[in-house]
Amino acid sequence: MLQYVIAGLVLGGIYAIASAGLVITYVSSGILNFAFGSLAFFVARFYYYLHVQQSLGIVPAAVVSIVLVGPAIGVFLYFALFRFLRLSSPLIKVVATLGLLVAIPAIATLIFGSQAILKAPGLAPEPVRVFDFLGVPVTMDQIIVYVCVAATVVLGASVLRYTDVGLKVRAMVDSPAKTALSGTSANAVSVGVWAVSTFFAGLAGVLAAPIIGLSAGNFTLLIAAAFAAVVAAKLRSLPIAVGVGLAMGVVTSLTQRYLPPASSWTTEIIDAVPFMFIAVFLVYNLVRGGRVGETERVGGALDLAIIPQGGSRLAGSTAGALENGSVGLIGKYAGPLALMAAAFGLPVLVQGFWVGLLAQAFAYGIIFLSFTLVTGEGGMIWLCQITFAGVGALTASQLATNHGWPVLVAIVAGGLVALPMGLIIGFLTIRLGDLYVALVTLAFGLLMENLVFTMGIFQNQGLGVNVARPGFAASDLAFAYLCLVAFVIAALFIFNLRRSTTGLALNAVRWSEPGARTLGISVVQMKIIVAGLGALVAGIGGGFLVAAQNSAQPGNFATFLGVVWLVVLVTVGVRSNVAALVAGLLFVMLPALALAYLPNWTAEILPVLFGLGAITAAKFPDGTLARGGQLFRRWLLSVAGRRRPRLPGEPAATDGVRVAAQGGTGDATPVVEEVSS
Repeated sequence: MLQYVIAGLVLGGIYAIASAGLVITYVSSGILNFAFGSLAFFVARFYYYLHVQQSLGIVPAAVVSIVLVGPAIGVFLYFALFRFLRLSSPLIKVVATLGLLVAIPAIATLIFGSQAILKAPGLAPEPVRVFDFLGVPVTMDQIIVYVCVAATVVLGASVLRYTDVGLKVRAMVDSPAKTALSGTSANAVSVGVWAVSTFFAGLAGVLAAPIIGLSAGNFTLLIAAAFAAVVAAKLRSLPIAVGVGLAMGVVTSLTQRYLPPASSWTTEIIDAVPFMFIAVFLVYNLVRGGRVGETERVGGALDLAIIPQGGSRLAGSTAGALENGSVGLIGKYAGPLALMAAAFGLPVLVQGFWVGLLAQAFAYGIIFLSFTLVTGEGGMIWLCQITFAGVGALTASQLATNHGWPVLVAIVAGGLVALPMGLIIGFLTIRLGDLYVALVTLAFGLLMENLVFTMGIFQNQGLGVNVARPGFAASDLAFAYLCLVAFVIAALFIFNLRRSTTGLALNAVRWSEPGARTLGISVVQMKIIVAGLGALVAGIGGGFLVAAQNSAQPGNFATFLGVVWLVVLVTVGVRSNVAALVAGLLFVMLPALALAYLPNWTAEILPVLFGLGAITAAKFPDGTLARGGQLFRRWLLSVAGRRRPRLPGEPAATDGVRVAAQGGTGDATPVVEEVSS
């Protein structure tokens, strides 16, 4: 048993270091850095480049990568992004860090290349020395991990609790403005915190590389597991996070000892151990406290007065509403109708396999509408929509192929199977804060991916399950139009929902839950409704997707691929129905176009662009498509203003537009009257 405990402490030590970096970042800035794993991968890959590819020694390579480059990345990201997110909503913070999660591995591939690395060195000289401890072999790499964990606990806790630097960090958490009044630079403290956080990311990455290999996906899964320790620490306690991280490693190792090695379930259960920790701690905290929530605002009233939180949520702005009312129905819906007309014309304009890709793109558009419901309308940070799409897809494939159901009936049945799952997740997370909801839905997706999607009935020895299309839509062209019609039906349903009383109630809940309760609106009921509808739409979309692909492959519904889906949609616009269709087209067609007509390396540029696009949600919460629509409407208003001579003393139309766009206190009524007349 001692051998398993020692091995478990190594993995737990990496969890502990990663969770320490996550906790320090959240405590000081209110940002839970979902890109921590990508940062760890980048530094580890840079260390490999220096030490192996450039033959630099271990010490100088470690100093340059971990001590210099890692903190430098943290400083750069603070000035480029994180300092603008401090008083943003949790939704904006999560989306921005998810954008980095997608972009950073692609940047690493562009810089270092895409060659597979089978073995990565650690910080110990090779050949790695092995010591005997009570009859158990212990390697130098393991000893280095133990030393790093001990240093993290002792130095980290001591600095935060007993030094002037720690006092300044804690003061900045309470109120950056008051900290500045005391003569301390809040920016300087924040820069130091982010430098320390990315230092921990680089250290965890280099220590983990010999164990998990140099793969961005493995690092992301490792950090996702470390989130369990962060949840146990309630996002704030560094000693608890480190202790739970160590415990997770030991439990994982002991589980491996007692489970039968020949069982196909052993690997899946071992991978699921950290996410079981999340469930245990959440249930414990819910039973004990009734609600689990994070501090949504970092800073006090003075900070909010200096830097208001306007426009921090992914929701329509007041300026946009004023402009919509000013340009009339034609100006408001001309853009979406033109895009839909173009979508209906695309299948007959292309040929060959491009038509089949369009069918897949339209199916993705249906799935993306589920994000529009859950995140856009409900304001909930759900990272498991791809799981519901997978449930619908795998259910439809089984019913249609193995049980002889009509394909369309099987697709609808797949959505109905996903529906109660969405209702259950919505009910269980209703008393959780935004960040906890994101972590729980991420854990749920990973559990389903490891425990359910890996079952032999779905895998079919790696071949998946073939899915036939309906007889009347067997060709790519016919099925593309069938998917597009299904998208239009789902989009019209969401459009009517948005205009209904339920939609107005959802809008009130999204903006202010306490205010909605004051109006007598049931927040629980609204969120459960939108959760179930989102799961239903995702499940139906997943069924259409596997029919378009003619095969149901569980690997196509990996949880972190769903994060990429969300990033793509947020880039375009998470509250727009037409944006879901555009996002589906971009997600499918851009990589295919790059592969067909551009050099291979350009394929890595697309994740970078999507990731950076998601980061812009901090400035343009409605997405690039809505931003383009705003510019178009302003152009229409300016044209309308120039066509009629201004009356004496009447403000120019462009001045009114500018007031409306900036959300100022100026009266936009002259603009409305001018256009309507």
